[in-house]
Amino acid sequence: MEPTSTAADETARECRQRVATHLQDLHRIHLALAEDSRALKRFTTEGNARVELELAAEMLELYMASSAAFLENMRGRFEARLPLLRRGEPAFGQHPERAPEHGSFWLSFSRLCAVLRRASRQIEA
Repeated sequence: MEPTSTAADETARECRQRVATHLQDLHRIHLALAEDSRALKRFTTEGNARVELELAAEMLELYMASSAAFLENMRGRFEARLPLLRRGEPAFGQHPERAPEHGSFWLSFSRLCAVLRRASRQIEA
């Protein structure tokens, strides 16, 4: 393995670790929101069900809006990068399809395209 591949692999591993850490933080935020949503029932038990209704609707609306905005932003960023990413196909002289990494490259490219289509459908829903 070439030193640049090792360096790229290490950089990719560090990036995956950062993303995993952010997702763990997001999970903790989800747990905090779930706990806060359970606390809303006190309004109903105290005779103020309308307050619980309003707060629940606000929380869900704001969450869906921010989640949809984030998803749309990420989808747009990566869709804009698809042409550049496509040009990153492994070279192998006049026959890139014979390059050892050809299959895994196109599998990864196809996976990203499929995820972007799913994100688009979710945003439109």
